[in-house]
Amino acid sequence: MNPKTLELAKKIRLLLMDVDGVLTDGKLWNVPGPDGQMVETKAFDSQDGIALQWLSWKGIQAGLISGRDSPATAVRAKQCKFAYVYQGHIEKIPILEEILADAGIASDEVAYIGDDLTDIVVMRRVGMGIATANARPEVKAVAHHVTSVGGGYGAVREVCELLLTAQGYWEELLRKYEAG
Repeated sequence: MNPKTLELAKKIRLLLMDVDGVLTDGKLWNVPGPDGQMVETKAFDSQDGIALQWLSWKGIQAGLISGRDSPATAVRAKQCKFAYVYQGHIEKIPILEEILADAGIASDEVAYIGDDLTDIVVMRRVGMGIATANARPEVKAVAHHVTSVGGGYGAVREVCELLLTAQGYWEELLRKYEAG
């Protein structure tokens, strides 16, 4: 791991992210509901979920800022104990400022995972900008770190492990589960 990336990750107290293309692979599934109306759903990676819980155990909060409004996202955010859930916001800077004020932390203590152009403005204003492997080239160009896997395929898990490693918690978790 790049030493500069680990240095940035040591300071992170809040992990924010986009949803589609980060927590999911970006595909939206429309299926008929009981009333015959189409309902949008998404697939989330279970390993992302457990890793987000590990972050919360260590005092690192998580949140999302999404341009889309989705009941599936709201349920997933609750399952993962997200401290901040903002949906339906393409303009993300005012939301970032609101979150920073509420959390009482500096912007350099925040990491943000994104995959598309609307995420770049946030990535430029936080301590650690992270692009998923499936991100647009413009997003990867401004990122401090690019995940080895795409959104929906463990990218968030990879970032959580990076943060936990940099902050000295990963070996403890491995011991807890008798894996290390």
